[in-house]
Amino acid sequence: MSKLFPDKEYYSISEVCEITGLKSHVLRYWESQFKILSPTKNRAGNRAYRKNDIQVVQLIKHLLYTEMYTIEGAQRKLNQLKQMGKKGPETLPASDKNREALQEIYRELLNLKELIGG
Repeated sequence: MSKLFPDKEYYSISEVCEITGLKSHVLRYWESQFKILSPTKNRAGNRAYRKNDIQVVQLIKHLLYTEMYTIEGAQRKLNQLKQMGKKGPETLPASDKNREALQEIYRELLNLKELIGG
């Protein structure tokens, strides 16, 4: 884990806010909108996020802020990922890596095409 993502079992909402760059009210709202996001509560009633919960938050953030999905669209996308038998948060990095690899292969093919005069 990185310095911003310390290796421990539970994270407070303020720690998750620091890790993800989101405000606490956004996290609480997303909990009401996304069934997949449901951190446990400790004895004091405070939210206790696990690493998987943080990965879900990061996926939702990516869908909403980067991919520009609506809440409903992000809910559908998460359901599709779940139906495909994949864990949503773990598919995101692989998808980005695959996209980058394909773009690099495409650039190399274009260079080869120019070299052979095509």
